[in-house]
Amino acid sequence: MSKEIVLALDAMGGDMAPAMVIRGANIARVRYPEVRFLLCGNEQLIEPALKRFRKLRAICSIRHTENVIGDNEKPSVALRQRHDSSMRLAIDAVGTGEASGIVSAGNTGALMALGKFVLKTLPGINRPAMGSIFPTRRSECVMLDLGANINCDATTLVQFALMGEVFARNVLGIRKPTVGLLNIGAEELKGNETIRTAAAMLRHAELPIEFHGFIEGDDIPAGTVDVVATDGFAGNVALKMAEGTARLYSEYLKSAFRRSVLSRVAYLLARPALRMLRERVDPRAYNGAMFLGVNGVVVKSHGGTDHKGFANAIGVAMDMVSQGINPKIIDELSRLKLEDFPEPRRAVS
Repeated sequence: MSKEIVLALDAMGGDMAPAMVIRGANIARVRYPEVRFLLCGNEQLIEPALKRFRKLRAICSIRHTENVIGDNEKPSVALRQRHDSSMRLAIDAVGTGEASGIVSAGNTGALMALGKFVLKTLPGINRPAMGSIFPTRRSECVMLDLGANINCDATTLVQFALMGEVFARNVLGIRKPTVGLLNIGAEELKGNETIRTAAAMLRHAELPIEFHGFIEGDDIPAGTVDVVATDGFAGNVALKMAEGTARLYSEYLKSAFRRSVLSRVAYLLARPALRMLRERVDPRAYNGAMFLGVNGVVVKSHGGTDHKGFANAIGVAMDMVSQGINPKIIDELSRLKLEDFPEPRRAVS
């Protein structure tokens, strides 16, 4: 029998909480028989929703609080004034060892700030990164950072690359993941000094990393590499662009099939293929951004997701806990020597 894994859930985080959280937990219960849940939130709202799921109720405990961090609250307010919020209680449970990880669909900035404050960062990590899984033409890739760190130095980018490589190898099951740095061109002399220094460090690091070099934006969906490392500014822009483009083409397809009687007939003929396409690019299947570099498993679900998306976010947390991601990141970092790297050549103007 597998060892039980306790996850703390911010039951009040998300647009449709707590019902969405509880329904998602019930899906995850079936997928992961070893999971147990600590639900942090308003017991008067949680208990009625749990009554529908008798088997789920048997593996849940509730930590009551009526305090919730709002979506628009500043992280500083969450740190100073929300000591008994549902999110804070869930993170505290990870900090004390009562839970192995937390999943929340609440305020992203507050979750990162509380995670860093309560759990601290892993030894050797300058800044935690927010990463997520993306569908590609080949399979899947992991990209980080997605917005937690706007400005990054070269060492931080190297750490992002290393953490992403460990995740891809252990969670995505890629035996030898390739790593790329997102840049404005693939040529060696392209980009600013920071990213060229990071590339030089990765080329000469004594690590089992398959460093591809620089990649451009269109390389992400092409699946050119398995790990995309970048600063939070570029990563967030790429993420929002991908989400917006997916919605745009979805609207284009709907409009095209509604245009005439003939197009409606064509839709009926194409429906099986469209269903496969929808399942392949369904954002719920890739829901669950992980905060890599925090000394504990912290997973952020999209606030607007439904129960299926939240169940997948729980799955990301379960994979990270069961694969022991953080100890493996620490082990890789212990072998990384950052001194004595060659200076990058000056870019051609």
